[in-house]
Amino acid sequence: MAETLMFNALREAIDEEMAKDPTVLVMGEDVGHYGGSYKVTKDLYKKYGDLRLLDTPIAENSFTGMAVGAAMTGLRPIIEGMNMGFLLLAFNQIANNAGMLRYTSGGNFKIPMVIRGPGGVGRQLGAEHSQRLEAYFQAVPGLKIVACSTPYNAKGLLKSAIRDNNPVLFFEHVLLYNLKENLPEEEYYLPLDQAEIVRKGKDVTILTYSRMRHHVLQAVKTLEKDGFDPEVIDLISLKPLDFEAIGASIRKTHRVMIVEECMRTGGVAAEIIASINDRFFDELDAPVLRLSSQDIPTPYNGTLENLTIVQPHQIVEAVKKMTAAKV
Repeated sequence: MAETLMFNALREAIDEEMAKDPTVLVMGEDVGHYGGSYKVTKDLYKKYGDLRLLDTPIAENSFTGMAVGAAMTGLRPIIEGMNMGFLLLAFNQIANNAGMLRYTSGGNFKIPMVIRGPGGVGRQLGAEHSQRLEAYFQAVPGLKIVACSTPYNAKGLLKSAIRDNNPVLFFEHVLLYNLKENLPEEEYYLPLDQAEIVRKGKDVTILTYSRMRHHVLQAVKTLEKDGFDPEVIDLISLKPLDFEAIGASIRKTHRVMIVEECMRTGGVAAEIIASINDRFFDELDAPVLRLSSQDIPTPYNGTLENLTIVQPHQIVEAVKKMTAAKV
């Protein structure tokens, strides 16, 4: 086991897959000589050359379209969005092309590509650099959406995403890159479609993902001291959702809370609530509760920024209120 920072775990995943498969390449702004905006591709150009670590112009729609074409012809491109918010400029290429071409070609083309990069609310990055795009793409058919949350799952999930024959949107949180964890020295892969049960419990099911996993676990420390026993599930796969794991937990706790950094209106939690009500309504002892970011552009001011997203003390209060009848 070796202690590894998350950005290095991602780098290891890319390095290992590029070494195994000459069709894997990376393209994006400053991914080559600069090493990526958060150093996920640092020095890889020295090992694989400038054509496999391709520095592109500032033209997200162009190089994303090029990546789709590369995937159609047998390559496995990895797109890095310097900031995931910039990929809104490539929405057409991701949705109409990457997401749909396997279907609209009658299966003649596979689109094995990964679109990855930093997103989420950082520390005073301003509204345009604090985007959470998961809900933007959730309705697009043909895409898989993954959100990593630890160095361990970041590496295993990215390796699986690179090997997948479908387009995978791979969300990394800007504030998790320096997270440390001991990683196995042997190679490993993790499934793209399964949630992780982070903590087993019986009082309430807390569904979360990405950075909010850590806010939830911080809240759980307080809740445990007060005698509460929450079950924590890191969704990981946002499309498709792992309803087998979600359903098994609901049948045990009969109460569900969703903690997300996405916006409240039309966010990931909104879809999860609708699906839970469709599938597991008779198992619920209380309405599903969601804690989401406020529906405003993220302020630059640090104090205001913190007020827009869910904090651990809010999770503690919500759990206590939701489980009051049981306790």
